[in-house]
Amino acid sequence: MTTYEILLLLDPEQAEARQDDILARARDLVEKNDGEWHSHDAWGRRRLAYPIAHKEEGVYHLVVFDAEAATLQEISRVLKIDDAVLRHLATRHIAGSRTSAPRDDAAAPVSVPVTGTVPDDDGAVAEPAEAVVSETTVSEDDEPEYAGAEEQPGEEEE
Repeated sequence: MTTYEILLLLDPEQAEARQDDILARARDLVEKNDGEWHSHDAWGRRRLAYPIAHKEEGVYHLVVFDAEAATLQEISRVLKIDDAVLRHLATRHIAGSRTSAPRDDAAAPVSVPVTGTVPDDDGAVAEPAEAVVSETTVSEDDEPEYAGAEEQPGEEEE
């Protein structure tokens, strides 16, 4: 037997009971064919990168189970013909790995303490201080590194 994981993308307009039926049917197929159901992780509703079947969002579920290849084929066949399943992806589960839902706070700025001297408004160096710099903050006022040269090479003022 091989350990597989399937990431399901379900139609968000379907009732939660319908989504549970899809998962229950997959679990029944695994258990009827002498497989073992390990886990089900509901990732919840998430915005899609692009519309699928005119849907802007989808409900994600990750399931992990042991089964024979024929059982996996049957589960994939059943998922393909179900209109409530927008997409599914079955892969071999790597032993010891743990797949988890993407974090919502991935875009939050990361603070890194920086120690050293800090110039004051006059340009004079003040006493050593500790500052916190945000790695993901970009100033709209600053020019990019490649800009700022008033005179391009090869051009002469007249």
